[in-house]
Amino acid sequence: MAMSQIASEFAPTVQIEAVQTVLPFAVTDPRKTCLVSVKDPVGSNIFRGCFNIVLCYNKAVEEDSGWLVAGWIKESLGRTMNEQPMLGGRLRRGDDGNGELEMVSNDSGARLIEAKITMTLQEFLGLEEREKLEAKLVIWKDIDEKNPQFSPLLYVQVTNFHCGGYSIGISVSVLLADLLIMENFIQRWASIQKNLLPVSDALKTPTFYLPNLKITTQSPISTFSHTPSERGGKTMILKIPGDTAMEGVESNELFKRAASLCVGKAEQKLGCEMSSGFSLFVKESSNVLRVQNYRKNELVKSNLNLSAQVISSSLDDLGIKELDFHEGNKPVHVSCWTSSVFDGFVVAVPSPNGNTSDINVLVTIPEGK
Repeated sequence: MAMSQIASEFAPTVQIEAVQTVLPFAVTDPRKTCLVSVKDPVGSNIFRGCFNIVLCYNKAVEEDSGWLVAGWIKESLGRTMNEQPMLGGRLRRGDDGNGELEMVSNDSGARLIEAKITMTLQEFLGLEEREKLEAKLVIWKDIDEKNPQFSPLLYVQVTNFHCGGYSIGISVSVLLADLLIMENFIQRWASIQKNLLPVSDALKTPTFYLPNLKITTQSPISTFSHTPSERGGKTMILKIPGDTAMEGVESNELFKRAASLCVGKAEQKLGCEMSSGFSLFVKESSNVLRVQNYRKNELVKSNLNLSAQVISSSLDDLGIKELDFHEGNKPVHVSCWTSSVFDGFVVAVPSPNGNTSDINVLVTIPEGK
């Protein structure tokens, strides 16, 4: 039977079995904060952007399952947040809700969703319109700008396929782009998880194992609503080398000209055009993220000795295709996309290595522009 016939004869549904909060393994002390300084009035859509990753795996060993993986994820992700506590933080307004926005590592935690789907992994991989279903394998709920303290910045969804294979879906706020791209937290997280697993082939049951903990057959789907994935975009990652002549140039002007150069190069390489107006996120330091609206005609060509190197033409070029959460079990399918892009955005982040003055620039251009 053709896979397209399978898709038409039964509609694959993703059923949520559990929604949990993953807390850091230890209390963050002292708490870190990052001011989100909005220079100009910006639209309510500006904080809705997120990076989505879906990794599909066959069973590593006979005892393996998505339920086991999700249980170990609750432990390994908690340990990862010890090193990167902002993953479990929230966006909030200071001065009792009336001040500027800021991110704070308040240990509120990431969201972990466990689900199952009524099809096998091979059937899923054979679907002609797989992209529409992939959006259901990583759930993202929009940040509420008025009450952001209740909105996680990181979602993880483990979905069990009928055959025993599973997918790991990851959705990260654009506000944490530096942790996703520059700090490679997913690779570090996978490494921590592998170190937690036993060396032998047999997988022991983790503490948070849903089949043992579940006390009802009723799915929590009715109590958890998610935001449908909206307009997507193409993302390219570039770097302005630290040997560029930058002396005497104000940081605001430097980032503006770096954005101009990288937008032009991304348009050329990706074969698409940035919107006439877009958002620029500049991570000025670990404590300040500046957000500003820009129009393309305001980004003049740089007269500095700037050059831009393409690091990755898409998110899945960053080693994700080799990402194993169980030693040697590489993904059989990887998909990465950016959603809720709207008018597009640019994220500029100085190199996390304090010994260089490199600037990493992430350009996301809306699809269909």
